[in-house]
Amino acid sequence: MLASTRDGAVSLLTLQRPDRRNALDLALCRSILETATAEVDAGQRVLVVTGEGSSFCSGADLDGVYGGEFLEALYGMLHGLTRLPVPVVAAVNGPAIGAGTQLALASDLRVADDGARFGVPTARNGMAVDAWTIRTLAAVAGGGMAGRLMLGAEIVDRDAALACGLADRVGTLDDALAWAQEIATLAPLALAHSKNVLRGADDTGVQRTFDACWASEDVREALSARSEKRAPVFHGR
Repeated sequence: MLASTRDGAVSLLTLQRPDRRNALDLALCRSILETATAEVDAGQRVLVVTGEGSSFCSGADLDGVYGGEFLEALYGMLHGLTRLPVPVVAAVNGPAIGAGTQLALASDLRVADDGARFGVPTARNGMAVDAWTIRTLAAVAGGGMAGRLMLGAEIVDRDAALACGLADRVGTLDDALAWAQEIATLAPLALAHSKNVLRGADDTGVQRTFDACWASEDVREALSARSEKRAPVFHGR
């Protein structure tokens, strides 16, 4: 249902329900959060999320969404990814509809391939998404695009997503993994602080990660590397 592989400091999480176009059910939502948390606890510096086959994620599995337990697992997973102290990159390979777009929004960066599609057509089925989803969509893609997706129930292609910021780069899974490897060489505490601010952490949390950066060995390592004319090697401490 979910495969996890490592390449250095980068972990790849692959949704494996190709027969359901990688639709999210209760078990998969729980597995994503549990696996992502375990990878971070193991010291992995960047996570990449993708889908097996020709779809990133077709949304929630409609056979099992009509209950509080699923919604709790879905939003627990989405919000949990935003709280992880490492960057999460979505390699959007094909349609990301409904909960698929939500999963992309819970990721910090999005690489979209030629077949990528985005949409949250809840108005077509009488459902609703939480306020975090709509506000994050507006912050990432702009109020106009958020209105098109939420009020017009539109599905937009990769080029439209790239133009508004819903997609950050055009590329394949390999491109996303290569970007993740680059990010993994950066200072982990600085990345954690930037993500904290971008995700709207409270002032106490932001101050904590700010102070941790400036008190870290990584700051001194960067100074040493500059004077020695070499690339810094960061350890996240």
